[in-house]
Amino acid sequence: MKFAKRVERVKPSQTLAITAKANALRAEGRDIISFGAGEPDFNTPVNIRDAAVSAIQDGFTRYTPVGGIPELKDAIIEKFRRDNQLIYKKSEIVVSCGAKHALYNLAQALFDEGDEVIIPSPYWVSYPDIVLLSGAVPSILETGEADGFKVTPDQLEGAINKRTKALILNSPSNPTGSTYTFAELEALAKVIVEKNILVISDEIYEKIVYGGFPFSSIAMVNEDVKKLSVVVNGVSKAYAMTGWRIGYAAGPEDIISAMTKIQSQNTSNPASISQKAAVEALNGDQGVISEMVEEFGKRRHYIVDALNGMTGITCMNPEGAFYVFPDVSSLYGKSYDGKLITGSASLAEYLLDVANVAVVPGIAFGSDDHIRLSYATSMKNIREGITRIEDAVKNLG
Repeated sequence: MKFAKRVERVKPSQTLAITAKANALRAEGRDIISFGAGEPDFNTPVNIRDAAVSAIQDGFTRYTPVGGIPELKDAIIEKFRRDNQLIYKKSEIVVSCGAKHALYNLAQALFDEGDEVIIPSPYWVSYPDIVLLSGAVPSILETGEADGFKVTPDQLEGAINKRTKALILNSPSNPTGSTYTFAELEALAKVIVEKNILVISDEIYEKIVYGGFPFSSIAMVNEDVKKLSVVVNGVSKAYAMTGWRIGYAAGPEDIISAMTKIQSQNTSNPASISQKAAVEALNGDQGVISEMVEEFGKRRHYIVDALNGMTGITCMNPEGAFYVFPDVSSLYGKSYDGKLITGSASLAEYLLDVANVAVVPGIAFGSDDHIRLSYATSMKNIREGITRIEDAVKNLG
């Protein structure tokens, strides 16, 4: 069977692959501690679950409008007004089957063969492949830890050419946890408006920030950049609803209309029951978020300190999300059992095989000097996993 060329363009998600391998080893009886999964380890709050049960009992189980029920669009509009001081109309909102689905629909609606899309590195593993599936070309823009893994205006301006269609901006970032300040976004917005490119702002980790860091969306900077912005968000991370598959996008009406048209031919509407649950998530008690973030903050403090205490590892303190992205390149060239650690993939393999710890190699995110660890797991697991990593690092020759 000869497959379509688009299949050859993309790679399977390494984060999902690591999680699947860890689960398989666990099923074989191995005591695996996984730092791979990018999902909160908390249960979906009771009020949200109750809203879903009520939807089932009320018979709300049929098709809905393709782009989402009006009640959910209203809740999203209110969320943007309340949290970001942004005003949108229903026609400027589309609800999809997760934020990834929204990004996929957006790429299919916007990008053509020959278009280039700027993706700062380190990046979420799916961005380049989503762009490739549209026929466009990912233009990888490397950032450095000295700049907090953030794009500078000069870097952005230098990366834009006549084929550039858009910039994908992820703040807070997966995998680094870097989060842009309002002033930093303001500086980037000047370049975006001057060069007249689109900005796709992935804000799925918006609510998970630490130490009073004030989250800002680039669409908040001014009306000019808002007109060039598509904001992508969802309920997965903030409300521990990864499996419910509800994401949404807000932006110019013509772009949202095109995304909705694409969605009408690939999935139709998101699950009706999940939409009702998302309404409750956005409109209901928001206190559960601060409780989760407080716990994530404790884990962040522990894991960053512990990693920085290991010989050969340095780790930046993330402002947001629930990942750390330590530099482990000093360990390259060391060996075990006659095998050489040559990069992040072989180090991840070593930690899984020898220490029973699953991490994601940084090469999947565009930076082979690093590995990613998710601290969306219990403190007990974090303590044990970190101890195993420290022992494994000491045993490298």
